[in-house]
Amino acid sequence: MPSREEILRGLYEHTIPGHAAQVKELTQAGIDMGLDPKDMLYGAQGMGLIPALREVGARFERGEYFVPEMLIAARAMQGAMSLLRPLLAKQGTKPIGTVVMLTVKGDMHDIGKNLCDMMLEGAGFRVIDLGVNTPPEKMIAAVQEHNPQIVGFSAFLTTTMPMFKVNIAALEKAGLRDKVKVMVGGAPVTEEYARKAGADGYAPDASATVRKAKELLGIRDEDTSGNSQALADAVAILDETMQKIGEAEAAVKSQL
Repeated sequence: MPSREEILRGLYEHTIPGHAAQVKELTQAGIDMGLDPKDMLYGAQGMGLIPALREVGARFERGEYFVPEMLIAARAMQGAMSLLRPLLAKQGTKPIGTVVMLTVKGDMHDIGKNLCDMMLEGAGFRVIDLGVNTPPEKMIAAVQEHNPQIVGFSAFLTTTMPMFKVNIAALEKAGLRDKVKVMVGGAPVTEEYARKAGADGYAPDASATVRKAKELLGIRDEDTSGNSQALADAVAILDETMQKIGEAEAAVKSQL
């Protein structure tokens, strides 16, 4: 069994190059030995998951890393978060609401949606994630089964954004539109587009997703726990990385 210092150093050294399997293995080792999840996130002496992704961002700014390197590093940290998230999100109380989340049909991107899942769970919501490339009929079945207060649609591609309207139309046809609030988001999505699509709310990032979800349900934000802040910090650094990726890809497209 590696020591605490070896785990933190390993998380840092393997996250930077995006060694997802090693990062997940070290995270599990830390959990097994009883390490506080916040220790693995914040680390010590510059080691740990968040410092690693900050270093990835710095290397990108210096021109040493490019979009592919940032993306695989983000996915490596996301793998660690899949193990840490349930520990950080434990509330011990009844969920404040249920949210069905999905990436729309034709779209295979999920990092942004998964960050929203983390933040929503950390805030006390029960999240039903339908994954990527989700057809309207699967969404309708999930709404009928789980009776959520909110349904969240994510689209990363401009070509899949029209699925927002298709999904909302499916809710209307099934007689469910008045029973749920619809939130939308994704890299190319704007508040104006969300409004024209017929959504009730739009969120540009994961933190805003929680604020908007609570606003739609009339819930006051009173959660100031250390775990909630740690989860928010982890999602924020992942959000920042994804925004840099999106900006870099947009810059390349503008030059074509």
